[in-house]
Amino acid sequence: MSKIAKAIKPEKAKMGKTDKKLTLFIVPFIILCFLFSYFPLHGWIYAFYDYKPPLPLSKCEFVGLQWFEMLFNNKTQVTQMIQVMKNTFAMSLLGIATSMLPLFFAIFLNEIKCKWFRNLVQTLTTLPNFISWVLVYSVAFSLFSNTGMVNTVLQNLGLITEPLKFLDSDSHTWLAMLLWNTWKGLGWGAIMYLASITGIDQSLYEAARVDGANRFELMRHITFPALLPTYFVLLMLSIANFLNNGMDQYFVFQNAFNKEHIQVLDLRVVLI
Repeated sequence: MSKIAKAIKPEKAKMGKTDKKLTLFIVPFIILCFLFSYFPLHGWIYAFYDYKPPLPLSKCEFVGLQWFEMLFNNKTQVTQMIQVMKNTFAMSLLGIATSMLPLFFAIFLNEIKCKWFRNLVQTLTTLPNFISWVLVYSVAFSLFSNTGMVNTVLQNLGLITEPLKFLDSDSHTWLAMLLWNTWKGLGWGAIMYLASITGIDQSLYEAARVDGANRFELMRHITFPALLPTYFVLLMLSIANFLNNGMDQYFVFQNAFNKEHIQVLDLRVVLI
């Protein structure tokens, strides 16, 4: 037993040194996380003062929970905040419900055998991610406004007599925002899954083909299960950002008609 113990001790020492090195690699990221995620939280103290720039905080009046009480004392503001939270929860839940679309898109994109066509589809679906929401709204306005291309074509064909209200309407606002967000981020979201597909052991496909598996069975029993770990990691990250829907998309698409169902928490904070 003593010989075994002597043999194990050097191995433990090596593992201890390796663990220390790995810990040192993590330290810079911990520092960055503290600087950008925790250190700015000291700014919350301004919420308890009647801050008047450029006076220092020490010369401002301490008001405690006054601003929070004002928010809940006004019934109109309470009603608006309830609607804002409802919109925020709805858009986040719809995003989570459709979070598998990039996974399926990556799987089917990988099955395209024509290389130039696959690259073309991937490029066209990834480009919208690099377009700002201001430009996306410009495209939407050119296509779906009362004088846009869609209404003009439908009127010229005699299918409608009056323009359809795509943008200045409050019907199906959540669905419209979801579709625009999906169009903008589908190709970009599939990139990580495509990278994961390249890491799948090709011998699994070869063995399955020998056993008589067709292309659909290969996708179902090999590709899809191999991508699930990546999907669940991204799903947890999206759940962690449940209340962060972003502001840009809802700000540019907001108007007097859809204001009730388009204001999410990030947009409401900016407007306040």
